[in-house]
Order: sequence, then C-alpha cells, then structure tokens
Amino acid sequence: MDYRQLGASGLRVPELCLGTMTFGHGFMGIGVVGQEDAQAMVKAALDAGVDFFDTADVYSRGQAEEVLGRALKTLGVPRERVVLATKVRGTMSDEAAAGTGDLNNYGLSRKHIIQAADASLRRLGTDYVDLYQIHGFDPLTPWEETLGALNDLVRSGKALYVGASNLAARQLAKALATSEYRGWSRFVSLQAYYSLVARDLEHELLPLAREEGLGVLTWSPLSGGYLSGKYRAGTPDAGRRSHFDFPRYAANGEDALAVLEEVSIARGESMATVALAWLRQQPGVTSVIIGATRPEQLAENLRAADLELSPEELERLGAPARPEPMYPQWMIQQQSGGWRPHR
Repeated sequence: MDYRQLGASGLRVPELCLGTMTFGHGFMGIGVVGQEDAQAMVKAALDAGVDFFDTADVYSRGQAEEVLGRALKTLGVPRERVVLATKVRGTMSDEAAAGTGDLNNYGLSRKHIIQAADASLRRLGTDYVDLYQIHGFDPLTPWEETLGALNDLVRSGKALYVGASNLAARQLAKALATSEYRGWSRFVSLQAYYSLVARDLEHELLPLAREEGLGVLTWSPLSGGYLSGKYRAGTPDAGRRSHFDFPRYAANGEDALAVLEEVSIARGESMATVALAWLRQQPGVTSVIIGATRPEQLAENLRAADLELSPEELERLGAPARPEPMYPQWMIQQQSGGWRPHR
C-alpha cells in the first residue's frame, strides 16, 4: 500500500481509506453492518495496509463511530497506529431534523462543533482525532465562528488537523483566506464526490485544491454502486436507482460502463476494481474512500491498490464521461493557450 502526503501537511495516509457509512443501522438505509462484520472489515483493511478510517457523527446517529471505536479496541490496535477522521454538521436528533426543537444539535456553530467533537471522541473511545472535517456548508453561521471553533479544537489537541467536505469553490476559497488572515489552523483536505462518471470536481474544486495544497479524499468512488455494473441497463437491478437516485452521475454513464467492462475483462478484474484504480491514479487525488456491506466487496475494492492502469487505459476509461469545460474555464484556456513569458 503506497502512502501520500495529505495536502501540504506532514500527515501521510494510504491511497485507500476505509469509509464506515455502512456501519451501524440506519442512515438512509445504507447503515446495515453490525459489530462483528464491521470488525472483520477493519481487520481486513489493516491487513491490507489501510490504516486510515473515515466516519461521521451523522452516520446512523453515532453508531458508526461507536462500532469503529469498539472494533479497533477489540482488535488491540494502538491508537497511534491509525489515522481517524470524522465529520460534523448533520442533524443528530429527530427533533433537530424536523426543526421542531433541539435546534442547536446540528450545523457549524461554536456550540454544536465543540459539543459534537466531544461526543465523537467518546463514541470513538479516543482523546483526539487526526482529521476533523466539516460535513458541508452552514448558511446560518459566519465562517469566523466555525473556523475559530475548529482552530480551538486543534489548539486543545482534540483534533490534529481540520478539513472540509461538500463545499463550493467560492466557499472553500473564502474559508482558506479567512483562516490565513486570522492565523488559524487551515483546512488540509477536501472530501468530495468524484468518480469515473461523476467529474464535476474537475471544473473548479480539484484545480483549487491542487493550487492551495489540499489533499483530496473522494467519497462514493463507485457512484453508489453504479460502477460495479449492477445497475446498468438490462440488469435485474437497473431500476433501483430510480427510487434512490443518490449520488448522481453523468447522463452518458452507460457509455463509460461499456468501456469499463471491456478494460475489466482484458485485465481479469472486476469493474469496481478497475474504476477505483482509475480514480486512484487521477492527478490531485490523495486517498479513495472505499466502503462495503460484505467482506467480498471490501476485498474487491482493496485490490485497486495494486492495479496500475496504463496511460492508454486511463485515457480510454476517462474519455466517455469527460466533462466539457464551462465558462470561464474555456475562455481562460483560450486566452492562456498562446501566452509565453517575455525573456
């Protein structure tokens, strides 16, 4: 398992990260993995060299954090041996979700961040997390309040680094500038949706992350299982995505799947393994967050760490769903194409 620097920080993480959204019971029907199976997956990940684990307090309302924490403790894994990442923002009670009460139990206010961080540490069974991430944008809370609270967590030692997830480019840029102006701990990473058939990140966020020295952690790298081939046209489960269309993917996804299948057959690997290998080799990607509901799925995903695709294969796989430049990107490209520095 190869390691990469997490952005401009000194933290090194493996190219694959085990996501725990499936741990526990609940969370939009995705949480289906109990303690015993989760522990087996954590061990399999560690055995493969994956010592980076991503979770969130909102995953089955804290159950995923509890399951992960118990698994690491039962396996006797030293705390310093792993990199733990969790997230804050989501609603943590039915009342908060309904907007009928407990209204401070979500969002990115100082109150919620500090309380949520302490709760996550208790559930994980640790006194610090390596990476504490905001799970999205909070339109009700000023950036100064959110970033100040995150900085205090770093100063207190409860978080070693802070990161962001699901932000627009303008929001991420403003947060980075605010932290730098205030002299606060700066985001070291961006966790974002990116896959072979979901390439919106390439318009603004991926270039911004590369320019600003942010590590990129990709969630749902198989687009909700679509890139495994089980939902493609003509399969028994093809209609399932019409009932739960998350996350979205390109309209020409079937074209990408056709090429993915051809490369997979030629390589003797599953479509999921090849899709993950393609993503792992994309410029700017630090670590691909993989998840599973069954051990065999996890084993298939872990094989992506050892699969090196040729430049020709990378180009062939990426061509069908490559996004067209939007304005002003195409104008910037056109204006900059012939520019040469004076000597």
